[in-house]
Amino acid sequence: MRSFLAALVVSSGLISGCSFDSVVGLVDPYRIDVRQGNYVDQEMVAQLRRGMSRDQVRYVLGSPLVVDMFRSDRWDYVYRFRPGSGEAQQRVISLFFAGDVLDRIEGDVAAASGDAAAAPQPRSRVVEIPP
Repeated sequence: MRSFLAALVVSSGLISGCSFDSVVGLVDPYRIDVRQGNYVDQEMVAQLRRGMSRDQVRYVLGSPLVVDMFRSDRWDYVYRFRPGSGEAQQRVISLFFAGDVLDRIEGDVAAASGDAAAAPQPRSRVVEIPP
């Protein structure tokens, strides 16, 4: 009887070793938060004004993540945040220049407003820059 019980324990251990993936699936390992790109918030966008030079924009927002060598009049700031658990979030803001001065902004980040109870805006839109 004892040898049968020992054989049963050993065989169940060997069989469970074959299904190691199912055991790993039950254990949820720690995953770090991953931040990539340029973080741009509403306060930074609120500092931008139409007619600012490229150097002034670079001082406010930092160097752009993407500068298209075929379209030098556009800078793209891309920020991606992937928490350890949950869905990834992405923000994209594009700055368009006329010559060497800022002309307009398009993207996910809007200029800061004093009305906190305002209705949520769509994520992608054109931001008007005051002169």
